[in-house]
Amino acid sequence: MQSWGLTDPGCVRKQNQDSYRIEQLDRGNLLCIVCDGMGGAKSGNIASSLAVDVFVEEVRRCWKPVMEQEKVDQMLRSAVKLANFTVYDQSRQFEEFDGMGTTLVAVMVRGRKATVVNVGDSRAYHITQNAIQRITRDHSVVEDLVAKGDLTPEQARRHPQKNLITRALGTSRKVKADLFQETVAEGDWLLLCSDGLINEVTDQEIHQEVLAGGTPQEICQRLVIRTLDSGAPDNVTVVLFHL
Repeated sequence: MQSWGLTDPGCVRKQNQDSYRIEQLDRGNLLCIVCDGMGGAKSGNIASSLAVDVFVEEVRRCWKPVMEQEKVDQMLRSAVKLANFTVYDQSRQFEEFDGMGTTLVAVMVRGRKATVVNVGDSRAYHITQNAIQRITRDHSVVEDLVAKGDLTPEQARRHPQKNLITRALGTSRKVKADLFQETVAEGDWLLLCSDGLINEVTDQEIHQEVLAGGTPQEICQRLVIRTLDSGAPDNVTVVLFHL
């Protein structure tokens, strides 16, 4: 197994409010997470880094290699709940953090099983030689419009409200996370990213870069460069895992 992560502030913003982590829990068990903070220059980066730290620490505290899938699901939901409350609590205690929040997408890989959890519009993809499949569903205004048939996916990428999310970590006392199960095979790829990537690079272009070959590090670098070449108005983060 190989994995790599890369983040960049992009071409417009001075501060990077994305955070990510790759944690090897033990042999054959990997945890990856990406968070995209919001709330202004003073707090977006705090929200994302705090959420990453709390989520990973809670998983590490609860993790046991012999856990059944049901327990894994409960652990991930619990970690999201704790991360949400921690960010929310900080935003309530300190005026400079008022209104901060973050997206969260994470995957736990155990052998051939991948469990994905998400809140917001950061994404997870399952990539094979033949196809790229988005695992998560964005919690966003434009995603709801796509689901209703009012927008096409391409129109959603260029919509003026594309950055308006309907669910985020830390903006309220409670949050609902979505959970997904994927079966992966040797040679497959799992990709996590913030919306800074997918707003500038299409799913098909992501698939092309992965199939072009190279290590996870080289592919992450090409994806970020491709985003920067498109103007990169937002921070961009990519985490790539190869089985």
